[in-house]
Amino acid sequence: MHKDNWDDLRYALAVAEAGSVSAAARALGVNHATVLRRIAAFEARHGGELFERTATGYAIGPQRIRVIETLREVAVAVNAVARLMQGDEAKLTGVIRITSTDTLCQAILPAILARLQSQAEGLRIELTSTNSHLDLGRLHADITVRPSMKLPDDLTGEQAGVLAFAAFARPGCSGPWLGLSGPLARSRAAEWLAGAVPKEAVQGGADSFQVLRELSASGAGVAILPVCLGDGDPRLVRIDTTPPIPDVPLWVASHADLADVPRLRGMRRRLAEALLAEAPRLSGRSAQDG
Repeated sequence: MHKDNWDDLRYALAVAEAGSVSAAARALGVNHATVLRRIAAFEARHGGELFERTATGYAIGPQRIRVIETLREVAVAVNAVARLMQGDEAKLTGVIRITSTDTLCQAILPAILARLQSQAEGLRIELTSTNSHLDLGRLHADITVRPSMKLPDDLTGEQAGVLAFAAFARPGCSGPWLGLSGPLARSRAAEWLAGAVPKEAVQGGADSFQVLRELSASGAGVAILPVCLGDGDPRLVRIDTTPPIPDVPLWVASHADLADVPRLRGMRRRLAEALLAEAPRLSGRSAQDG
């Protein structure tokens, strides 16, 4: 049986969290050589490489995500011992990386995450805004909050309501339509646009709903937007569409290999509950509408 101690394990975790030996050394207050020596000893003791050495730093391969998450659980447990000895109740702690779309990162999630972080002493949430799907299998994020018709096979999570869409334009503007590019070109909204609007009526566009809102508000054309972006903007009005633009399920998920990690499961549950409480904004329907 390997005889590890926390002082050894925390070097490996520091490199995983920081992404490089230099950054880990600064965080730990030691020199670069000390971190290299500790990582080399850890890998030699356990008979395999923990990290993939790349030109941009130390990456975590998909076969090692459970190892890193276990190290994070050890960190949580070590910190919990001190709190329990002081009579405090164990709380959700540690770093949790969350990724979501630019719309949700700017319009919905900041207030939710600020509240959750304030309720859990020692919890640090890092939020990544991108409309591309990050590879959770390589620990680019721990939890994703995404609108999608269904989850990929490698993710496990809970549905937290729906994200509704509608067409918006500046008052008096009747066209052209603005297209969706980049990752948004594969969205349900883009599918609706392709089927409901003649191709020649679509001019320009963007790869971000935030940018599309600004283009539409400037008079560039009609944009499909999440209603949580469009309804609250006094510069825009809804445009009736037939057929209506379909809602998209909203998911809170983790990589399947990490689905049962207690702290991630607890954070997913809290996030899902908070998003369900935002249903009127996300769905565009008031509580009275049901």
